[in-house]
Amino acid sequence: MNELLQLLRENGRESAETLATMLGLSVEEIQNQIQSWEEAGVIRGYQAVINEEATEVDYVRAAIEVRITPERGDGYDRIALRIGRFPEVESVFLMSGGYDLLVFVKGDNLRTVASFVNQRLATIEGVLSTATHFTLKTYKDQGVLMQDEQYDERLQVSP
Repeated sequence: MNELLQLLRENGRESAETLATMLGLSVEEIQNQIQSWEEAGVIRGYQAVINEEATEVDYVRAAIEVRITPERGDGYDRIALRIGRFPEVESVFLMSGGYDLLVFVKGDNLRTVASFVNQRLATIEGVLSTATHFTLKTYKDQGVLMQDEQYDERLQVSP
C-alpha cells in the first residue's frame, strides 16, 4: 500500500477508480484503505500546493532555527507542540545539527514575522535562541516546481 500513499501524495484528488486501475486493486479496497488511513491519522489532511507568486496575495515566509532546552520526560515534544499551535506556524521539525527545531512561518509582512519571533516564540520558556531566514523566492514546494519555464542548460557556442 506504500504505492497508494505515494500516488495520493502526488495527486490527492485522483479518483478511487483511477487509483484502483493503476494498482490493480478493486475500488472498494482503495476506498477502505484510504478510510482506514484517515481514521488512524496516517492521512492528516489534503491540501493544494499553490504558487503564491502567481496570485495577488502577498505573504512573507521565514524559516526559523530554534535552539531549546529539552525537558525531562518530554524532551523536545512539549515545546515543539506548543510552537506548532500558533496560527503563523506552517511546519515544525526536530533537526540534527546546530539547532533543535526548524520552524516555518507565514506572515503578512516582515514586521508581522519579526513580531511573532520577538513577542511569542523567543519568550517561550526553554527557548534559548532563534535565527530567522526570510524566503526570497520559491522554486519548488512540497515536490512541485513553481515555474513552467524550460531553461537550456547547454553552453552556448559562439562562431
